[in-house]
Amino acid sequence: MVVSVAMRIRDPIHGTIPVGDPEVPLLDSRFFQRLRNVRQLGFGELAFPGATHTRFAHSLGAMHVATRLFDTVFARASVPGPERVRMRQAVRVAVLCHDIGHMPLSHASERIAPTRAALGLPGWLCEPSEGQADHEDFTARILLDSSFTPVLEGQLGPFGLSPAAIVSLVSGVEPPGGSAFVAGGRDFMPVLRQLVSGELDSDRMDYLQRDSAFTGVNYGRFDLDWLVQNLMPIESEGRVYLALAKAAIFAFEDFLLSRFHMFVSVYFHHTSVNFDEMLRRYYLEEPGGFEIPADPERFVDCDDVTLATALRRSSNRWARRIVGRHGYKLVAQATELDRDYDFDAISQALGAEGIEHFRSESLGVLSKYLADGGGPPLYVVDPHAGTTTPIADYTPLYQRYAGALHLKRVYCAPEKAERARQLVLGAVRGVRQGRSAEQTASDERRR
Repeated sequence: MVVSVAMRIRDPIHGTIPVGDPEVPLLDSRFFQRLRNVRQLGFGELAFPGATHTRFAHSLGAMHVATRLFDTVFARASVPGPERVRMRQAVRVAVLCHDIGHMPLSHASERIAPTRAALGLPGWLCEPSEGQADHEDFTARILLDSSFTPVLEGQLGPFGLSPAAIVSLVSGVEPPGGSAFVAGGRDFMPVLRQLVSGELDSDRMDYLQRDSAFTGVNYGRFDLDWLVQNLMPIESEGRVYLALAKAAIFAFEDFLLSRFHMFVSVYFHHTSVNFDEMLRRYYLEEPGGFEIPADPERFVDCDDVTLATALRRSSNRWARRIVGRHGYKLVAQATELDRDYDFDAISQALGAEGIEHFRSESLGVLSKYLADGGGPPLYVVDPHAGTTTPIADYTPLYQRYAGALHLKRVYCAPEKAERARQLVLGAVRGVRQGRSAEQTASDERRR
């Protein structure tokens, strides 16, 4: 089957993005168009005014990158033409739809998501008792059981694909009957999954560049072309995995560090974290003020616009602050490298003077895949020595960043910020002098 190009979309990151006939009905659906109203970085635009880009643009960009990765890897794999076309289309659709279940302001609203049981996900995908649903659960539900499903089936049918096969690539869980991507006695599910979501995937490759460009920072830049050129497939025990030539190992390390630095500097920016916490408090203090519906046909109308409308209509104090952009003030910030901070002592000192405040903790990790211990392994290939090594055993970067970076902060009401900072200084002095939290709080009350 030959897939013709139906349209070309101009993108500020990748230039021209070709869209094939099978993808047009998916793009035109209400579920995908909804992503135009879901900002990629949530409250990030309050810190970076240019960061108004959406999940819609990111999904198109990620599909384009996934296609580049697939074409390079499978040019080095012996796969019959029809199977190659089928797998290529599966990857394009999986990446295009991978964020279709994102909630308003992206990750900020997942804390009020319904349970997985309420979504009615199939047993092969997860246990219903596994707790609160996330955006991947919503994506699975939309793909498998919604008014979007017949549209998807209509476009996948000519390729011998099903929505369950696409969900398996997004989730990493094999559907009933096993992998849908076996060809010539080899299972290509691992490598396809890695292109969709893995240590070196199309999702990261797009959002790091896109977020870096729209925030105006340089942390997310890396050598995409060199990484793509050095990707290849390798086979182990009948399964095909993604591998990287050792010539690109420094580019890979730069890619990992780019993600790490983007989390610390952009995704965990103190302003974004501040407003995320205020939104959380709004949800806690006004239950039912805004809800994430489990029904996909209602979820399709749930986006940043509907959340903003609910916040504007609310008299809740946190909603009023969010709408007016009246955030709390950052009065303390430290990581585990800053040893003079005792956040319990700081909280006690602030509480003793009746200063309303809240604390936050953000965890930055070099590799979520290595930390979770899941997902197919990525390998490094040395063509001269004929060796293949798991990436975690090849580069010392994993060992150097083995632990998570704990970024702790304290925010307080703006009118009390000056006094709060004085109390923070007192608490820091107390740590240096070896005083307990109770002694420090007592000293500050006497000042």
